[in-house]
Amino acid sequence: MNKLILKSIIIIMLLPITLMAQIKQTELAKNLGKNAAIGKYINTRGIKMYYEIYGKGEPLLLIHGNGASMNAFKYQIDFFAKKYKVIGVDSRAQGKTVDTSSVLNYEMMADDLNAFLDSLKIDSANVIGWSDGGINGLLLAIRHPKKVKKLVATGANLVPDTSVFSTYNNNMNASDLKRYRSAKQDANTRNSIKLVQMMLDEPNIPLTDLHKIKCPVLVVGGDNDLIKPSHTLQIFENIPQAYLWILPFTGHATPQRDKVGFNNKSLEFFKTPFHTVLGDDWDK
Repeated sequence: MNKLILKSIIIIMLLPITLMAQIKQTELAKNLGKNAAIGKYINTRGIKMYYEIYGKGEPLLLIHGNGASMNAFKYQIDFFAKKYKVIGVDSRAQGKTVDTSSVLNYEMMADDLNAFLDSLKIDSANVIGWSDGGINGLLLAIRHPKKVKKLVATGANLVPDTSVFSTYNNNMNASDLKRYRSAKQDANTRNSIKLVQMMLDEPNIPLTDLHKIKCPVLVVGGDNDLIKPSHTLQIFENIPQAYLWILPFTGHATPQRDKVGFNNKSLEFFKTPFHTVLGDDWDK
């Protein structure tokens, strides 16, 4: 038989398998955060915490940003579930996690994550944190150092002032807070008030606390991020075992805007020993 014809037949035979794989991957992403078949709750620290687990292997915890849910990582779930036990969780007062308390701060959420991992009997995990999730990842590594094996923190900040954000950004948050306070007060509105107020007042992480982080950290930011690159650089400079990755032509949404690059670089970081320089492969 002609080799070209045989090759065409093989491609046609494989096509349904490939399409099935693509459909399965798409379903994972589409259902992330609302998968009734595997979604579970854990009662811990006064909240009812929602989570979903995909894949097998080393634990990888995904921590989303302010006002979002685990679905923010829809472009990561298929990629990492092939290699890790991926744990998506909705943080306190966000997504499907039920929180009736009147206060909210980043330290509470970091301690929630520590208790959550204890409930799953996970001693340590790789962590990806985006925005507020990056803050929570840093605090988890500071407050509970044994829990974090390696951390990718993108779009994180240490303080809430104009050394980090533009005046416009803080004014916008203040305007949102005023609007939420004047709206009808239900559970969602009350949570929104707590989340925006927290962004205006916090975090307040001293640089000296970063010196306590024992795990390797990949510090990520965009050159047009909400977080000024100079602040991202400051975070990098104060973590003992850190890499820095500032992406050009990129804002705050790195895991979505540059999903392929972000996924591959994060995987490379997780797989590479800290003292091996990533990408250092030129001829000597």
